[in-house]
Amino acid sequence: MKLVLASSSPFRKALLEKLHLQFDTDSPDIDETPLKDESIEAMVKRLSEGKAKALSSKFPEALIIGSDQSAALNGKVLHKPGSYEVAFQQLKEASGQTITFYTGLCLFNSKTGHSETICDPFIVKFRQLTDSEIDNYLKREEPYNCAGSFKSEALGISLFESMRGDDPNTLIGLPLIQLCRMLKDNGQEVI
Repeated sequence: MKLVLASSSPFRKALLEKLHLQFDTDSPDIDETPLKDESIEAMVKRLSEGKAKALSSKFPEALIIGSDQSAALNGKVLHKPGSYEVAFQQLKEASGQTITFYTGLCLFNSKTGHSETICDPFIVKFRQLTDSEIDNYLKREEPYNCAGSFKSEALGISLFESMRGDDPNTLIGLPLIQLCRMLKDNGQEVI
């Protein structure tokens, strides 16, 4: 079956390329507004599934991968900062704190209508950061399109004290260990 990544994220595309599978990418058009009283876990699962299913008419016989990620610091949802100022504030608040990243993953079989959706958490403990370190980091990496204001696959790793989770790819935005299992369950061998 054709494999499709329902994402325009260059980070997710690069992660999926690690598996050496042939796949197409397409950007789903869905409303990503959180629902009232929706937990972060429920939101990322709903959006992952929504992204995958949004492409089903365009790819009627495919395995479609949808993923969504959000992060929380002390119960507050962290969004993509979009600017230096917001990113600086996010990293200032994260200094010495723990952020939990919630990454939703859905594999939708558009031929059968079957889907599996999970939420894979990943915990990052930041070390104490000085204003100068935050400024230097933001000027060098400009992570303004990344939830939490850092790129763990690059210089952002220097901001951490520790990381905890089952799959380091989850932090970047696509849980590959779970995805490999889902693909195998759907008859798509990775190796």
